[in-house]
Amino acid sequence: MMPTLDPTPNRWLLADGRLMRRRLAQWRSLSVAERRTLAFLAITLPVVAGMLRLVGVARTRRCLARLEVNPPVVAMTEGVMLAAERLAKLAAIAGRRGPVTASCLRQAIAVHWLLRRRGLDPEIKFGVRKHDGQFDAHAWVELQGVALGQRRMEHIPLPGWDLFTPPRRSPTTS
Repeated sequence: MMPTLDPTPNRWLLADGRLMRRRLAQWRSLSVAERRTLAFLAITLPVVAGMLRLVGVARTRRCLARLEVNPPVVAMTEGVMLAAERLAKLAAIAGRRGPVTASCLRQAIAVHWLLRRRGLDPEIKFGVRKHDGQFDAHAWVELQGVALGQRRMEHIPLPGWDLFTPPRRSPTTS
């Protein structure tokens, strides 16, 4: 049986219109640099997802390492940490709202790669937990031991699972 078209306004369309206006207001509240980063992440996350699917973790890591520009190592400051935290939050937004829903691993790989390109030394961490009787795994990025973009960590980190971080030289002091 074919559904009939109802000429009265659809409550879902009204709700969607409000939702669209709210999201547009959120977009406008971002700085130009944040909009650019969010758009870049919306493109990067599906590329990372495709690379993982096609060539696996090891080759994805090697390919992204070749794309690093090896900038000078940046000394850690409060501003650098805040920018890294904001990058992780923007990756979570792009992972939820972008053209392809990106898992925590894909988001962590993209954030890790972008932080390395900025001269930082992040680590991808993997953890597990048991939630409602189910095994749950999670990946996140840490910078100087601080989990980026995480409200609270309920996962137990697995030691020795940093598959993405080649060693980097320490910052030079001048």
